Amino acid sequence: MDHAAVLALFDRDMREGARPDGPGARIERVGRVVRQVGFENGWSGVVWSDLDEAGVDAAITEQIRYYSGLGRDFEWKLYGHDLPVDLGQRLRDAGFTAAPEETLMVAEVADLTLDVEPPEGVRILPVTDREGVELVAAVHEKAFGRDSTRMRHQLLAHVTADPDTVMAVVALAGDEPVSAARMELLPNTRFAGLWGGGTVEGWRGRGIYRALVAHRARVAAERGFRYVQVDALAGSRPVLARLGFEPLTTTTPYEYAVGSTATP
Repeated sequence: MDHAAVLALFDRDMREGARPDGPGARIERVGRVVRQVGFENGWSGVVWSDLDEAGVDAAITEQIRYYSGLGRDFEWKLYGHDLPVDLGQRLRDAGFTAAPEETLMVAEVADLTLDVEPPEGVRILPVTDREGVELVAAVHEKAFGRDSTRMRHQLLAHVTADPDTVMAVVALAGDEPVSAARMELLPNTRFAGLWGGGTVEGWRGRGIYRALVAHRARVAAERGFRYVQVDALAGSRPVLARLGFEPLTTTTPYEYAVGSTATP
């Protein structure tokens, strides 16, 4: 894989040329910033920027002003190659909080190992209705230890209003949901995005996460996507690497809570 070329393509397709990631969301291009405003329970934030020393602080201040006016918490999704090089520090100085760093990992579908099945006694089911969404949310809360309200609303909106752009699956051991994941399939892009893969404690290390990755990648191939990408935490990177994913850069979510008292 030509890492530089694929990263440039990712920036063009998924960031500078971003499309709304769900029903009711909108993309706005303001100067050298591309941002999303999600629906009431959707994700809002900056997906791309191309800033220099002269304009970076004004751009940060403008995003805070804009989202604060909407009453929306938001995220600035910073990638390792974004400029200026001290953008992360400037965001922290403006009142943003950095979440754990992730690694952008990408694979060409044709190069992936996809003949991976779940362990015996575990089956993978597609999520097509509210009941399935509730199973995904239950796994999310157990696996990650955090509230799944926003994800639940967002996934339900996708499944009911725009099912062609998202696919979610849940792994069941008997009737017990033990792992779940979803995939974004935005039209007119070459990258399918793998998100939210998590397995509850006690079922980890058995190959379920790997099977869910392979399952979604097979669907991406059937839908005509050339690449699949993951924002991977440390625990997922070795599994993804064994399947054929390669690291391209890092990405760090910088989160801003409206009402922060920091001075930008």
